[in-house]
Amino acid sequence: MRRRDFIKVVLGGAAVVLPLAAQSQQPAAPLIGALFTRSGTTIPALEQGLGQAGYVVGRDVAVEYHWLGSEYEQLGSKAADLVWRRVAVIVTAGTDAALAAKSATTTIPIVFVIGADPVKLGLVASLDRPGNMTGYTNLSNALQAKGLQLLHELVPQATLIAALFNPYNRNAELDTPTVQAAADALHLRLLVLNARDRTGIDSAFAAAEAPWL
Repeated sequence: MRRRDFIKVVLGGAAVVLPLAAQSQQPAAPLIGALFTRSGTTIPALEQGLGQAGYVVGRDVAVEYHWLGSEYEQLGSKAADLVWRRVAVIVTAGTDAALAAKSATTTIPIVFVIGADPVKLGLVASLDRPGNMTGYTNLSNALQAKGLQLLHELVPQATLIAALFNPYNRNAELDTPTVQAAADALHLRLLVLNARDRTGIDSAFAAAEAPWL
């Protein structure tokens, strides 16, 4: 009997090969650690991808979910805990979750779903040599400039545009200069607002309505 079998897990177009010990050596179902800063369709997509590969959650594999929302300070400890428990793979959704997983291990496979350039973020050294990481990105930060251009076309008389960012999210480091450069190219004033949670959003909108702007 071969000592190891391999399964392929597909998540949003990304694939990773997971080594699994033979049944006689590892009777328990392999554990997948999921570290998310956003939920959306990520959980059903993961379980659907496993199902398409012939693996049913709860029967063939187990998944432990950690959805932290805006509680970024807990990402490091959660990622370290998953490594300590020797999960077979770590699946992340959100830039900060991916970075936390990367900091926690260089050996456990990591599958990420992000919206920015993984090379610029430092997640991978290059696209052809990603190390223990692989994943999917829609490069949504590049769409921020296009969104500002469309807004300008819809409301050409507006000269001051507000942009709302979450300063605790690493994507903001790339999104803010991208949007600022787009505003400069269109000769628009950009008001950068920051918010981490619902309360912060309310305060940001209140600031945007200030009469002296």
